[in-house]
Order: sequence, then C-alpha cells, then structure tokens
Amino acid sequence: MTSFNPFSLPILFFSILSFLSLTSHAADPVHLKTVCGNSTFSSNSLYQTNIKSLLSSISSNTTQNLEFYNATIGQNTSNPVYGLFNCRGDVTSQVCRDCVVAAVKEITNTCSEEKVAITWYDECILRYSNRSFFSQVDEKPMFRLYNTQNVTDQAKFNQLLNSSMIELANKTTSDVPTAAKNYGTSQVNISAFQTLYNLVQCTPDLSSANCSSCLLDALKLLPWCCSGKQGGRVVFPSCSFRYELYPFYRMAATAPTPSPGVQSSPPPSPSSVSGPKGEKKLSSITIVAIVIPIAVSVVLLFIGCCFFCRRARKKYNTLPEENGGVEITNVESLQFDLDIIEAATNKFSEDNKIGEGGFGAVYKGTLPNGQHIAVKRLSIRSGQGAVEFKNEVVLVAKLQHRNLVRLLGFCLGGEEKILVYEYVPNKSLDYFLFEPSKQGELDWSKRYKIIEGIARGILYLHEDSRLRIIHRDIKASNVLLDDNMNPKISDFGMARIFVADQAQANTNRIVGTFGYMSPEYAMHGRYSVKSDVFSFGVLVLEIISGKKNTHFYQSELAEDLLSYAWKQWRNGTPLELLDPSLRNSYSRNEVIRCIHMGLLCVQENPANRPTMATIALMLNSYSVTLPLPQQPAFLHRSRAKLNKPITELESDQHTSQSNGWSVNEASFTEIYPR
Repeated sequence: MTSFNPFSLPILFFSILSFLSLTSHAADPVHLKTVCGNSTFSSNSLYQTNIKSLLSSISSNTTQNLEFYNATIGQNTSNPVYGLFNCRGDVTSQVCRDCVVAAVKEITNTCSEEKVAITWYDECILRYSNRSFFSQVDEKPMFRLYNTQNVTDQAKFNQLLNSSMIELANKTTSDVPTAAKNYGTSQVNISAFQTLYNLVQCTPDLSSANCSSCLLDALKLLPWCCSGKQGGRVVFPSCSFRYELYPFYRMAATAPTPSPGVQSSPPPSPSSVSGPKGEKKLSSITIVAIVIPIAVSVVLLFIGCCFFCRRARKKYNTLPEENGGVEITNVESLQFDLDIIEAATNKFSEDNKIGEGGFGAVYKGTLPNGQHIAVKRLSIRSGQGAVEFKNEVVLVAKLQHRNLVRLLGFCLGGEEKILVYEYVPNKSLDYFLFEPSKQGELDWSKRYKIIEGIARGILYLHEDSRLRIIHRDIKASNVLLDDNMNPKISDFGMARIFVADQAQANTNRIVGTFGYMSPEYAMHGRYSVKSDVFSFGVLVLEIISGKKNTHFYQSELAEDLLSYAWKQWRNGTPLELLDPSLRNSYSRNEVIRCIHMGLLCVQENPANRPTMATIALMLNSYSVTLPLPQQPAFLHRSRAKLNKPITELESDQHTSQSNGWSVNEASFTEIYPR
C-alpha cells in the first residue's frame, strides 16, 4: 500500500489554483481602441504589399512564444513599413497569440487603407507606420479608461495612488530583471481589507530612461484620468499604466511589491509542521483535518474573488444594453469631466465659438495634450433627452472609418450635454457647394472624390461595421471636409441600429431635413437602408449642380432639383445640370454616369434603388451597366410651403429652423426615440 504524503495536498491545492488562474484568462481578448491615421495608400501599391507582409510576419512570430516582436518590411524601398506587437507582461503565450491574431484581424478590417494604424487590447498592442518609431517615445494618440465607482476617502487614496505609481515606475525602469520586459506590478495595502493593484508597462524596445520618461508623463495625467475612481488607466502607444482594487493581472507571473514599511515573511519550511524538539510529530490524520478545510476555504474565497472581478470588469467596461440589446463597451471611458471641457474652450468663450446650430453652439477647444477638438454643446432648451444624447454617443463610439467623423468623448454634467469630436478644419460641404465665392475651389475631380468618400462611409454604416446603421439625415451640411478635402459623415443623432436580418422599420415621429427624406419615410414613417440611398442621390445631384435641392422653389423651370434633373435627362441634355463653374474642366463620362446614378437613387419605389454596395461598384467600374432610371419621387407641395426655408420636421408639424454650423457638426437634428 502506498504511504500517504501529507505535503502532497498543498501541492495539489496550488496546482488547482494555478489551473483556475490560467483558465480564468482564457476568454477572448478585450478590445479597447483602434486608431487609423489620415494618410492613405493606394490599392495594390507597394506599401499595401509591405503591410500584408508585415502582418503575416507578426502572425507567424506569435507561434514562437514571443511577448514582443518588431520588424521592418521594405527597408530598402521608398515605401517601408515598421510594425510591432507587445503583449502584457503577465499573460501566457497562448493568450498573447490569441490577442495578436485578434489584433491583426481588427487592424486589417478597420484601417484597410491607412498608412498608420494602432490597436489596443487589454492583453496586447499592435501598431504599424510608414516611419520608424522603434526605441522612440510616442505619446499620441492616447486615451483613458476609468471605473465609474468612486472611492470613499478620495484625497488620501489619490495621494497613495500617486506615490505608489511613481515608486513602481522608478523601480520598473531601474530594476534589471524587470527592465528587460519594461513591465512591473505592485500591491499596496489601503486597509486591512482592501488592496491597491498597480501595473506599468513600456514596449521593450525603449531604453530604461525613455520608459521612465514615458511613464512619468502618463502619470502626470492621473488627476485628469481618474481622480478618486476605483480603477483607471492611461494608454500611450509606447507605455501605459493601470490600477484597480481587484487583481486584474496574473499574480503568479510577477513578484508583488510589498507595501511600504511591510516586510514580507519567508514561506514556512516543511519542518515547521513539527513541534518543539523532542515533541512527537502530528499524525497524518490531524494534518489532513487541518489542511482540507483551509484548502476548501481558500478555493471558495478564490471563486468569490473571480466572480467579483468579473462583475467589476463588466461594470468598468459596459453600459446598460440599448437599441435592441446591442452591447456597448467602453462608452463610460469616453466621458470627459466638465472642468476639462471648460478649460479647453476657455469656459465656452465667444472667441472660441465656431458655429451656431438649431440646438446649441459649437466651440473649438484644445485639450491638455495639444489636440484640437470641436465641442458640440446642446442648449438646455434643445429638447434632446439623455436617451437620445446617449444614442448618438453610443453609435458614433462604435464606428471607425476614415469617412466618418470621429467621436473623442462626451460630457454629462448637471444640465450640460456635450459631445467632443475631432476638429475638422475645412468646414462642411454645403459651405463650398453653395457659397458663390467658394464654388470654384471644388473642381470636378474633388467633387467626384467626395462622392466616392460619402458612398464608402454610408456603405460602412450599412454593411461593413459591426452594427447595421441607418443614418437618416444624409445631407451636405452633415458632410465635413478635412485638410485634404476628404469627406467625413457627421451628426448621428437620428441614426438607428438594425438587427442582422431587419429590412425596414416604422416610426410615428418623422424627423429629418425636408428635401432629403425619401417619400416612404416622409409620408408613412418607413425607413430602411434605401432611405439613406435616396438622401445620397439628392446629395449627388447637389454636388453635380452646385445648387440646393430648394433652389428651384421660386422658379418656373421645375418644382425642385429632382424634377429639374429628370427633365434634363428626359430631354437628352443632362449636362445642363452641371455647375457652370465646372464647364471648363470636367469628365463628361463621369458627370453623366453620376447623374444617372443619382436618378437611380431617388426613384420612388425603394426596391428599384440600388444598394450602397452597388453604388460603390458603379463608381469604381465602368464595366457595370446601369439600368434606366424611372421617374423620381416628386413630393407635391403647395407654393406656400415651397417659400419656407428648409426645416427640421416632425410628424405633428412642429418645426424648428436649422442654422447648420460648418466646422465639425453640420446641424443639430431633433431626435425622438422609437
């Protein structure tokens, strides 16, 4: 009979704990943020080939159990690409591999045409660029996340957090064993029942001095990031820090740093189970009776901690489900404190005001890191409730495409409802289309590029994003133009999410801009992807003609732009629609094809309108044969109504004038929940 070894129980117990610890990290990688640069490359270019080779090299090197890998592809060419991945210092090789695989997929899908891209996961980071960034400190782009729960004694906690984080950063960058990975953690006792868990990390290519500089710059943002919060982090491309009141990293992967003034005790030796000299050793049964209850208690405690951690992570990363149960992650992490917004805009000074919309003003601001922003401040009388406001935040936060305006954050403080967007300097499309002094700046090649970009943006909303989104307010003032006149669709306050197989929806509240709304939506409240297609068709005809869809309301030539375009098409004179400022330089085939496409989009029967995928194909291939358009939908209006300015309408005939602003958001659209 095999003798019983009492010391095998603790070994078995800790083996089980190790297994549970490993399996608790076996979930899918947690995506935090992806940022694509503004500079793009051409399809089938050498740079695109180099990016594919780089990502392939990164994917293959994850199988080598590497935590960090960097590479340069095409170094001796004019189009080199530099890239790296770095996994969090505590994760297993399998978790690292899974994270990098997910990151490659994410960055390929989201930044398909950009020369510079970076994506962060909880477990890893992946980035590439057309410039060499190895061994250099990059602090932009950056973002923060924080737990929504506050600590009790904030002043004392903030002081302890700041001192312990600085101590950890200094220790990590000066300690040779950890400096090899530029990774460190610490555990600091707040009280007898509460512990602060800290983590810092730099990419391993940084020197100790550069890593220290990066971490200290990040830690300077602690007051801005997460003052008094139970958890938070600031993330740079080159380094990051995080703290929580629960163990969010693998404890076995690193030696914890004891609290200041607390000396850790050495583990007891096996002989310590014996009594004093000459005393008889404890029997095996007594040892079992002591060890098993302790082991069971610790296992139950561990399971309870895991449950708490999962709940804490859920509270940290999610909002209540909305819009048909679609989970929205990390939205709270986008929230700005009101004092940050006030400082950025000089307390909403008139000097920083860049526009006035129907529901409030828009201000230019500058964040502490030097980034310019556009702040959309809804007036107290705007009528937009918290649900509608959050709808816009939730929708735009999920979207990442170069032809969509990028949401940086939001603020809900008291009666203030504020959206913070990227600052787009070239104002909106209507400013260039309809201002006589500006029309000449948009030659035909730029207009065609704008049409293509708008089509790509809507296609992303309809088919390529993780959600199927109907914008419901596509118009010239909701298209912003960046430095290179690339279009960015904005104002998602009216947008709606469709579930996977949903074709259309109904609403009793008709809101939108008169002249852009499809007839089935304006008259019956039915909207679908084909509603956006109709609005896109109107916008295309405006871009070609340089005239608003209301231009003909005072004219006997036609009732509106659609009827005028149809009249010229039927008469065989489609080029009469062309903006006179383009008459000396344009592509005849492209103009006629765009008019043809625009008329297909505004047909009365939604089933006859093309999808955005078909439209994208029409714009990129002349081998596609376009069907003959049928008569557009003419909305019969009295002459009295035609004399009114464009308004934002709802079904009970309440109106409010739209004074669309031009720099970041183009209009303030009245929003009603379904």
